[in-house]
Amino acid sequence: MTRTSSLPLAAAIAASLTLAFAAPALAFGGGSSGGGSSGGSSGSNIPHCNKGYVYDAKKHICVRSTSSLMNDQQLYTQGHDLALAGRYQEALDALDAVQNKDSMTLTMIGYATRKSGDYDQGVAYYAKALALDANNVNTHEYLGEAYAEKGRIDDAKAELVKVAALCGITCEQYQDLSAAIAGMPING
Repeated sequence: MTRTSSLPLAAAIAASLTLAFAAPALAFGGGSSGGGSSGGSSGSNIPHCNKGYVYDAKKHICVRSTSSLMNDQQLYTQGHDLALAGRYQEALDALDAVQNKDSMTLTMIGYATRKSGDYDQGVAYYAKALALDANNVNTHEYLGEAYAEKGRIDDAKAELVKVAALCGITCEQYQDLSAAIAGMPING
């Protein structure tokens, strides 16, 4: 998309912020973007494994998370799905085993860490993710949600503007972050 002026985008963002905060009872849909579609199974369908183990879907057994039986994509997908299912320690076991941690992996580590109660460490992982990919819309969403949780609404709104610039005002990340800023419950 080619933009000749940022004025229409700025007006759209301002209008949507006004709508989001003037009508907090407006429902923005449920769920969390969770970093996009993983193409994998949901975390609730993954059998529980002991700490330090991940589930190998091909072998239908739990294997050590340091095992070379699973590749980075399989580990990321499992960690992503477990994190969104609220199984944070299991998610961290899978995500920590990823050898080449990209921006999305660091984002999900930050998410699971923050949701486990370590806000500062979670935000530190978001910063590492953004250092690798400053345009990761999922990282900006989760960072904004973290700010909203801590009452840092101006910082959360700044992340919302970044999300709008990256994916518009109709994408799930924008909708979820808008809901978090408005104090509405979300799953992310």
